[in-house]
Parts: sequence; C-alpha cells; structure tokens
Amino acid sequence: MDGALIGIIVGIIAMMLMIVKTRIPVALAMIIASIIMGLFAGMVPSDLIGAIKSGFGGVLGGIGLIIAFGVIMGACFERSGAAVRMAKTFVKLCGKGREDLALGFTGVLVAIPVFCDSAYIILHSLVRAISRDTGKSAVGLGVTLALGLLITHALVPPTPGPVAVAGILGVNLGEYMMWGLLVSVPMMLLSMIYIRRVGNEYYRVPNGDLWITNAAEWANLEKVQATDESTLPSNFLSFGPILIPIALILIDTLFGEGSSFFHLTIQLIGNPVVAVGLGVLMALYGLTRNIERKDMVGSMDDALSTTGLILIVTGCGGAMGAVLKSSGAGPQVAEAIASSGIPPLLVPLAIASMLRLIQGSATASMMVAATMTLPLVDTLGLDPVFVALACAVGPVGFSHLNDSYFHIINRTLGITELADQLRIWSVSSTVAWAIGASIIMILNLIFGQGGTWIDPVVPIAILGMIMAWIKIKYPASPSQLAMAQ
Repeated sequence: MDGALIGIIVGIIAMMLMIVKTRIPVALAMIIASIIMGLFAGMVPSDLIGAIKSGFGGVLGGIGLIIAFGVIMGACFERSGAAVRMAKTFVKLCGKGREDLALGFTGVLVAIPVFCDSAYIILHSLVRAISRDTGKSAVGLGVTLALGLLITHALVPPTPGPVAVAGILGVNLGEYMMWGLLVSVPMMLLSMIYIRRVGNEYYRVPNGDLWITNAAEWANLEKVQATDESTLPSNFLSFGPILIPIALILIDTLFGEGSSFFHLTIQLIGNPVVAVGLGVLMALYGLTRNIERKDMVGSMDDALSTTGLILIVTGCGGAMGAVLKSSGAGPQVAEAIASSGIPPLLVPLAIASMLRLIQGSATASMMVAATMTLPLVDTLGLDPVFVALACAVGPVGFSHLNDSYFHIINRTLGITELADQLRIWSVSSTVAWAIGASIIMILNLIFGQGGTWIDPVVPIAILGMIMAWIKIKYPASPSQLAMAQ
C-alpha cells in the first residue's frame, strides 16, 4: 500500500482517538493528523508546514468575515424578538390546525442567522404557548421546530458549518445557498409524517411546571391571555435581514456576469461578505434601535467570543485539505473508491455521519468530511455543490447523548426516559437524515456530475428500513390515527 494511503488511514485513526479519548481539542487533533498524513506521504517538512499555513489562511480569508457577520446578526435576532415575530407570522399564514407546520418553517428560516440551540431556547416559550392554547402536544410542536432549526443550521449559509464547507470545497456560496434551501424544506415537511405520529403518542401539554397527558384534562384548562405583539419588531424588519442578503447573493449568482455598471453593482452588493454585511446593518439599526447600545454591544461581543473555536476548526480543515492535495493522495484514494464500486457521493455522507455519531458536533463533522473529500472531487468528477450538501446532511442524523442539542430538546419537553428521548429526537433526526440523503442523491443524478442510478438506492433503502421498523415496532392505534386526522 502506498505511503500516502497509509498516512491517511493512520491520520484519521489518530485524529478520532485524540478527539474521543484525550483532552486534545478538535483543531489541534486535525493539525496533528495533517502532519502525520504529510510525513507518511513523503512531504518535506518545510513544504508540509507551508501547506498547513496556506490552507489555514486561504479558507479563513474567504469565509471568516461571513461567519462573524452571521453571528452578529444572530445576536440581534436573539435580543430583539424578531424570531418570535417570524414564528407568529408563520402561524397566521399557515392557519389553524397547522401550527406544527408553521413552527417548522420558522425553524428553517430562523436558523439561517441564529445557532439552532439558541433559537430553540428563544422559541420554546412560544411552543408551550401554542400547545396550551390549541391542545396540541408540545412534543410534536417542539420536535418539528427543533428539526427545522437543525436542518438549515447544517445546510444553509451564513451559519458557520455550511459556510466552512463551501469555503473548503470552493463552492459558490449563492449556488450552495439555493440548493441548501431547496433540500431543507422537503426534509422538514417529509419528516413531519413521523414527528406527528410521535407527538400524538406522547401527548403533553404544559400546565405550569406540570404536564397534561390527555386531551380531556386540557379542555378544562383556563386559557391564557395572548402575548402583546406590539413590543415585537415588524415583519419587514424581522424578515428583511435574512431575506435581503439571500436575494442579493442569488441575484449575483444568476445575473452577475458582465462588465457594465449594472453588473458591477450587482457583483458588489451580491458578494456574500457585502450582502451579509448589509443584513447586519439592517438588523443593527432596525431590530435593536430600542435596546441600549451598551447592552447590544455586550451581546455581540459575547456572540463573537463563541466563534473563535469555529474559525480555528474551519482553518484547520483548510490546512488538512491543503496537505491532502499537496501530498498527491487524492488520485490514489479516488482510484480505490472507484474500483470498490461504492457510489462516490456516499463517501462524504458516511464520513460526516460517522463523525457525528462518535463525537457529537455537527459543525466539526461536516468540516472534517469536506476536508477528507476535497481531493476526490476533481479526480472522481464529482459536483462540489452536491458533495458539500452530502457533508452537511450527514450531521443532521444520529443525534444522541453526546450532543448538547439532544439534552436541550428533551429537557424542555419534559422527556426523562432514555428510550423515549431516543425515539422522540434521535429517530426523528435520523429520519430527516435519510430523507435528505435520498434527495441529494437524486438531485445529483439529475443535475450533478459523476452520478449513477445506484447512488440514491442506499439512502432510500435505509429510509425504507427505518420507516418499516417504526411501523412494526410502534403501530398506530385507532385513537392516534383519529387524532392525526
């Protein structure tokens, strides 16, 4: 076996052991693994260190500002009540009886600038209010919201994970954003089939610190007066900081080619850094105008302090990618994958999913998967956009005890038994994972490069097995079916 291939295997094993078994942080583990890979490939130490430095700086130079701007915008949304305004607007648009759908769409949109765990905590009070007002189970409502948040947290920029993946793989951010949104919505909608079933079985309506577990008790509850909405920002100010940058980036992607003044203007304002920066300015001067400057600056400083690790891990991903590219290991790995008959697009999906299962962090999982897959893109003729989407979908599933989001969701919904926690959240996230993987494989077959008819078979088969297992192990009772209708 060639030294470069041995180096990749040894480097990956060493990195996983360091992350799981030692106190060495992810970033340092990635750098050590990069050095191992480079040395086994026979790289000269000076060239190896040079590749690490150039890869680190190259990735951060392209995406560092976007990540920082996105975090600042998220702080504005958290403090201003814009997320609550969006949720209430979706509830009105979707209509009575579709509150879970409204919360799902809220999650899909709010998680674009706001971290999913923070957004869930902000919006959970609204879940409780809707549950108490309508008699719908808070479990179904809360899980739908949580999953909508997780999906776009993983798939749609400017959340740090997808921005980093796009930067590592060299994907146009506007194109990636468009495909990410296209995949996110059906993932959320189709996952609701299972979530509604779980919500009907685990009927829980909040009543102070207690939970009502049947509809008859809820009918006797005193209705709570609705929250005054006059303190919330307007729909334009709430939706604008998200939708306007998305629109500008997409306009540049679709119509930015040319050298006229019009095209140059589009290229300027549609650049992701400028577009997201404009969204930040709109959030700062629209959403936070009634918040004390000192308080808001403090909130933004706190938010930015959490991005340090993300930026470092992102840069280390770029460093590892540069080492893999410089070592020449990419063609050899690609040849091994091609000869094995494994659908190439399953490689990033499998790496990201495995890392998510082992170490829990969705952002780190997708960035490492993108780094490991980078050398294969050109050699195997893969479409970088769909490789990026596969890296992002991988961490959606398999959320369990090593994931802080798992505990936040189950704690706020009052679910204490481990078996119930796994069924309510872990299975829901894995169903969404299988749906997303199937969609990406099909889209790659139709629109991508290097796709074959066998690519969608594996995730679709896995999804079928999951749903069959659910139906056999947890058959719906007639009363549950009546409630679902």
